[in-house]
Amino acid sequence: MSFSSDEVNFLVYRYLQESGFQHSAYTFGIESHISQSNINGALVPPAALLSILQKGLQYTEAEISIGEDGTEQRIVESLSLIDAVMPDIVASRQQQNQQKPIIKNEPHDTNGDEGKGTVTPCAGNETSMEVDGSIEIPASKATVLRGHESEVFICAWNPTTDLLASGSGDSTARIWDMSDNCPSPNQLVLRHCIQKGGTEVPSNKDVTSLDWNCDGTLLATGSYDGYARIWTTAGLLASTLGQHKGPIFALKWNKRGNYILSAGVDKTTIIWDAGSGQCTQQFSFHSAPALDVDWQTNTSFASCSTDQCIHVCKLHVDKPIKSFQGHTNEVNAIKWDPQGNLLASCSDDMTLKIWSMKHDTCVHDLQAHSKEIYTIKWSPTGPGTLNPNMNLILASASFDSTVRLWDVERGVCIHTLTKHTEPVYSVAFSPDGKFLASGSFDKCVHIWSTQSGQLVHSYKGTGGIFEVCWNSRGDKVGASASDGSVFVLDLRKL
Repeated sequence: MSFSSDEVNFLVYRYLQESGFQHSAYTFGIESHISQSNINGALVPPAALLSILQKGLQYTEAEISIGEDGTEQRIVESLSLIDAVMPDIVASRQQQNQQKPIIKNEPHDTNGDEGKGTVTPCAGNETSMEVDGSIEIPASKATVLRGHESEVFICAWNPTTDLLASGSGDSTARIWDMSDNCPSPNQLVLRHCIQKGGTEVPSNKDVTSLDWNCDGTLLATGSYDGYARIWTTAGLLASTLGQHKGPIFALKWNKRGNYILSAGVDKTTIIWDAGSGQCTQQFSFHSAPALDVDWQTNTSFASCSTDQCIHVCKLHVDKPIKSFQGHTNEVNAIKWDPQGNLLASCSDDMTLKIWSMKHDTCVHDLQAHSKEIYTIKWSPTGPGTLNPNMNLILASASFDSTVRLWDVERGVCIHTLTKHTEPVYSVAFSPDGKFLASGSFDKCVHIWSTQSGQLVHSYKGTGGIFEVCWNSRGDKVGASASDGSVFVLDLRKL
């Protein structure tokens, strides 16, 4: 077997992306000149590096387990990845194994009693399991949407119709028609192209952010090619927004629908005029890549960065109107509560902080997660929402495999949701605030009761889950995954 340094670099780059280390991946890609290699990333399957390492590990174990005559198969205690590259350990295992008798695997008699939480095969590649008295959603109740040629980082429902948008590493976004009157889901492919030599060619860059405007007539996308784009529901390109120098990490419409806000690796945030596609104002207050943005009002917003700072800025004001400092590692996400009074932030420092424009330091410093907190979401409940009689809560998703629900008024964790077994990348509240969907790299989407914290439904897909989202009626959950799949769970069928 022979391989080039370009091939190794590309697999490491893709692994960093798939593991959620987008900023590390970008830096590694620049330093290793990934863009100058002739590797077609769209053809490389997800988890390729892990797959080749696993195969290498299995080959090493096979070498140890086969006797000197090449025929006898012996059971070998699994090697760790580090053990497998240490010649002394491999030789020692080989010597020990030659002294052991051959062991045959006998099937275990379960007497038909598998108990709670046991996984049993069902249709396709899915599994079905009983969890807290609820049965996992079978494959027959999910609609799997195939078409993307690489991992799907993000998905979002149109706010007025059952159109689901998705963004992928294959340099496309897609719009899927999931309405009931559509017998089979149609897909519109939104190809992200750039001008090269007078012609349009695929950008070959990831589409990692997208957002619908408030009335569902336009979709904005952000790409690693440095451009934001506006599309119609018919899949036509309406505008190309080009001012960022490098990848765009986040992108949001304001409620009125006249401005789009974006954050980029170039350390800046930009307010765009949605009608003209022109840059209205560019803000250069961060000293490192800007990771997330969120509107407070139609003209003011907050931004966060790997520089550990949070700035609140306003249109036509040439400096931040408020800055918050207190995190000790990069700030991954920020979200204003429904009324725009409280700002929540989460960080690689494993803390969740709540800020108010009335205070210079955080109102709450919530420390319960044991690993990085990747994202946060406020419930659509409390004063000023469509669910005014329900308490406002905040959900946090962490690489420690848990989701936590917080009573922000008291600053306490009210539920810890612990069924996931891998990092949780996404959470989303149902429109009525009664349920929370969570998606993890364990390939599972779980749906929880926000009142009791109990698991209500569970579905296991075929790839690690990057994003989950609810449609406007709250009867469908969409999800996007690392293996290029997008799927929709129709909760009316359960």
